[in-house]
Amino acid sequence: MASINRAAALERTVEILRNDIEQHCETCMYVQDKEGKRVLLRFNKAQRYIHAKIEEQRERTGKVRAIILKGRQQGASTYIGGRFYAISSINYGKNAFIVAHEQKATDNLFKMVKRYHAHNPLAPSTSATNSKELVFNRLDGGYKLATAGSKDVGRSNTAQLLHASEFAFWDNAVMHMAGLGNAIAEQPGTEIIIESTANGIGGPFHMMWQDAEAGKGEYIAIFVPWFWEDGYRATIPENFELSADDIKYMETYGLDMAQMAWRQNKIVLYGRGMEWLFDQEYPATPSLAFRSSTADPLISPNTVMAAVNSVYRERTGAFVIGCDPAEYGADRTAIAFRHGRTVFRIEYHEKKGPMEVAGLLAKYYRELNPDAIFVDKIGIGSGIVDRLKELNVPVIGVNSAERADDPERYANKRAEIWYRYKEWLEDTPNRLPNDAALIADTSAPGYKTHSNGSRLIESKMDMKKRGVRSPDGADAIAMTFAEPVIPKSQRHDYAGGSSRQQAATSAGY
Repeated sequence: MASINRAAALERTVEILRNDIEQHCETCMYVQDKEGKRVLLRFNKAQRYIHAKIEEQRERTGKVRAIILKGRQQGASTYIGGRFYAISSINYGKNAFIVAHEQKATDNLFKMVKRYHAHNPLAPSTSATNSKELVFNRLDGGYKLATAGSKDVGRSNTAQLLHASEFAFWDNAVMHMAGLGNAIAEQPGTEIIIESTANGIGGPFHMMWQDAEAGKGEYIAIFVPWFWEDGYRATIPENFELSADDIKYMETYGLDMAQMAWRQNKIVLYGRGMEWLFDQEYPATPSLAFRSSTADPLISPNTVMAAVNSVYRERTGAFVIGCDPAEYGADRTAIAFRHGRTVFRIEYHEKKGPMEVAGLLAKYYRELNPDAIFVDKIGIGSGIVDRLKELNVPVIGVNSAERADDPERYANKRAEIWYRYKEWLEDTPNRLPNDAALIADTSAPGYKTHSNGSRLIESKMDMKKRGVRSPDGADAIAMTFAEPVIPKSQRHDYAGGSSRQQAATSAGY
């Protein structure tokens, strides 16, 4: 009877752990901490966040397709290893596959998994344990590993769980993912998790991240900032001083002096002028992660995040809508809603024709009564503008390639409206929505100055050449700065003046 009761209790425990990966890890899996001690795997802030995002997708779709951008040594690989060991060691027919960018990294990941297995009080029986394989014979599952250096990695394997580690550093990444993608069936219960630190712009990881961030495809984008790691703190030196940029960085991300001292130590270690390398290895935002020594955005990611993190919510002044249209291609139609110093909404639409977009904007005009609607009228935008006028919707078409209002300062209208957007962001307080795609878009374009001194913003074509998507959401907001707008409620006060006088009196944008 006692043995029956023990067996029943064990079965109940197994069932609980099968349905609770975090409890499974904290009950059965051991890791080696930074002091070399063996301790149970208890999720840190980053791991708990990653777990929540992945579990939400699994519950919603029945499978996991995730791409994780993170800083160094924040526990993402440890979490994925624990997750996949938990699934494969307690369920029937679950095979996990680890692929890293180099043999040493693959070996370290597999060593971690074998540590989980060696100290697991509920470890399943194995028929093989070697340097490349862990076979759970009674469960018909297990763990395998490979390195992305081999040309045919994954093509002869069938698995349900794939961990692609440091994907940004893989050679032949596109070909490898083609083979690995075929190894993982499009079935419920399958999981593919790609994780990496950044490695410049334009590569497969950067392209996949941009698509996931923009909501394209089935992968979700998960970002982990460096300052979530409790250990990234240092003793504050005597006479420790921060520059104006450092203070803005600290205030933007809510950091303390110990974290700033740790950051400074890293930057000093990398060398003078190497702040970009810190941002790549220890990013505070995805936009900072995908920097390089030559990347110089018009609008700093820190400026963008200051607006995103702002508590300012007041809506006063002109209410304007901006639209950057696209039709059926890779770009998205973006619509931005700005009320004075607050952008309170941004939305994206794919595969909508001009008449559909015109109908949507007409609907917003009737329902929301904005003070102005701006539409980029280059390309399909001209048809949208014409249709809105037919519907008696007062719309302002903006040709971003035309002459700027101030041609001595700006090479064209697009440069002018983007610089106005930049100045608006830097003139706090203001607020942007916490939208990952918008945050990336706003700090994506570069800039340069013509020989005559006029300013020019990087073209969408040039951005695409270097592997950066069209900044649709930010373009839509920039549209709202094409002309000064007076709120309808105030227009009767300026009946006697010119439009420019009225605009100046009403505080312009």
